[in-house]
Amino acid sequence: QVQLVESGGGSVQAGGSLRLSCSFSGDTYNAYCMGWFRQAPGEEREGVTALGGSIYYSDSVKGRFTISRDNDGNTLYLQMDSLKPDDTAMYYCAAQWPPCRALLTSQWYKYWGQGTQVTVSS
Repeated sequence: QVQLVESGGGSVQAGGSLRLSCSFSGDTYNAYCMGWFRQAPGEEREGVTALGGSIYYSDSVKGRFTISRDNDGNTLYLQMDSLKPDDTAMYYCAAQWPPCRALLTSQWYKYWGQGTQVTVSS
């Protein structure tokens, strides 16, 4: 059974940086398409970035966030720079078995982590 565990969240001031990690276990990590999502209170879950052949970013984070994966370490990363208060949310990593579809929408992802909170103050 695939398990995902996020870490690295915290509180930062606007303009600061955080690096989130997602540890993957239970199957062949590099076979999966992976994504980062976020959800603020009262809002729908939003696709932030994903990779599966190509890399995709939402317009709201393009140029500020970078997704990467370490296949040897079975870890997915999200480097977040120039953080804004609007980036405040619970951040989740997710895994999807190929053929991967609609990588910035949540419906095709089968496995989810428990989330890590990111809070950006002005």
